[in-house]
Amino acid sequence: MDENEPYCAAPARPEGAVAGPPYADCVECGRPTEYGVATPGRVLCPVCEWQDAQRTACSG
Repeated sequence: MDENEPYCAAPARPEGAVAGPPYADCVECGRPTEYGVATPGRVLCPVCEWQDAQRTACSG
């Protein structure tokens, strides 16, 4: 393993935060997200995004 290579890869985050509606619904809780409805992939609201990051964070 290269010394400069990160231990855990960060999960891909959807691109395309938009300034105004229509917003996509969070796939976890159904609340509006900061992403547009045309954003591909799994979109989460800020709360669920933070909780998901906490669950998947590397420890050690």
